[in-house]
Amino acid sequence: MTTIERLWGGFELPVKDALHHADGHSHEVVLDPGAPSGFTVLAPFDLEELPAGDPSWVSSVDGLVTADLGGKGLLWGGEGSYGSEGFIARLTADRALMWAMFFTESNPFDRIRLSGSTATFTSTSGYEIAVHVDDPRTLVPGPVSNRTG
Repeated sequence: MTTIERLWGGFELPVKDALHHADGHSHEVVLDPGAPSGFTVLAPFDLEELPAGDPSWVSSVDGLVTADLGGKGLLWGGEGSYGSEGFIARLTADRALMWAMFFTESNPFDRIRLSGSTATFTSTSGYEIAVHVDDPRTLVPGPVSNRTG
């Protein structure tokens, strides 16, 4: 079991703007209203190097919205421990983590729109994050309006 799978099992994610895959690969991300997807994927990093003994490095997450993908699983969006935090995730049909993204300053994600294989998550502060449901690193077609509020 990878560190991210262990954290997800307790409904926790690292307090770091990042994309995590269940296989243990992680990348830094940044909210980027100028990017078609609303965010930019940056350098990979080793989650194992974060301070596991420090409880302040994780945030409890709670879902506010889901989108059913049928037998292919579901998408989940919600909030972290603090009001400014938000997360989005793709889960398997049996609710195992495929990938999750956490943002410290997005506010909670409370809406999901599906269009084919693209999902657009919208936060309570108006940030829009568009992802390919299978791999959020895949570029999505067309521009997205990224901060409405």
